Amino acid sequence: MQGITTSATDSLKAGNRVVGWGIAAIVAILLAAAVFLFVSLPDANAFNAKVEQIFVENNNLTSGQDIKLLEILAQSGTSFSEVLQSYRMVIFVLLVFSTALLLAALVFLVTIIALNRRISAIQRSGIQVASLMISREGRAVYINDMEFALTEAALETLSVLAEARMDDEVLTGAQIEAVVSGRNEADCDEAAGATRVKRLRDTLGNQLVSELLIKTIARRGYVLAVGKDVIRMV
Repeated sequence: MQGITTSATDSLKAGNRVVGWGIAAIVAILLAAAVFLFVSLPDANAFNAKVEQIFVENNNLTSGQDIKLLEILAQSGTSFSEVLQSYRMVIFVLLVFSTALLLAALVFLVTIIALNRRISAIQRSGIQVASLMISREGRAVYINDMEFALTEAALETLSVLAEARMDDEVLTGAQIEAVVSGRNEADCDEAAGATRVKRLRDTLGNQLVSELLIKTIARRGYVLAVGKDVIRMV
């Protein structure tokens, strides 16, 4: 168990490093792209400067039509400057949006990988139960901080398994049926006990919890996969 905990801690640290480097890489790439785009865009006043240069180099453009043309070109240059400025803002917003999406995708990916690893570790080691309290009066079982309401039959089955676990015993289906029903083991059917275990698992509801809590040992029977010291019956 200690080895699994250490491995999970190392995996968490490695995942955090991956997230940190991934975020840094995304920000660096998008920052470089933003700098390249903004540098590549022409100056907003380039058009106006070109028009001014034309009229400075041609002193003979002094007629009314020439002045009118100058005004039209100047207005066009102003419009061009405003459009280019709006393009810069649009590019900036798109880059910020892209950064947010990429960071979210990276975080979700790492989270999914971490969850898959945790589920795999749980499947390999079984569910880690710090406390298992069976309440006959409340007809419920408390596993860690989770409460499961049980039927009377499911409660009896779980109680039998809990008592067997405290005695380090593995019970067959026939033995479970014999203890619950009060009959002789020879008169009980293996399938009847297996049915009780299946109904208990169905009552617990969560398939992952029930399958890992109640272990099936081939050719031997059923046992609770918890420590004896965590079981309490009230």
